Amino acid sequence: MLIVTSETISGKNFEMLGVVKGSTIQTVNAIKDIGSGLKTLVGGELGNYNKMMEKARETATARMVEEAEKLGADAIICLRYSSASVMQSAAEVLAYGTAVKYV
Repeated sequence: MLIVTSETISGKNFEMLGVVKGSTIQTVNAIKDIGSGLKTLVGGELGNYNKMMEKARETATARMVEEAEKLGADAIICLRYSSASVMQSAAEVLAYGTAVKYV
């Protein structure tokens, strides 16, 4: 499935099928969370949280694609991501876009 952030796909005409989305809530385990908390004392990148967010984006994107496939879409345009803190050490990631079918 082609996924783009633009409103058009070069050389393609399509009809819009509707908004599709996928979301997930991810967290790191308590031991990693404590380690990351200690890391804030010295500064630097929080690798465990980077991995968590990467996995969350992948999962949300896969769920969005699954929803688009159910509509018979060929592509998703205008892909966007949104994230929000749900509770300490847990974040929701939402992937959304417009499912389209080539004509």
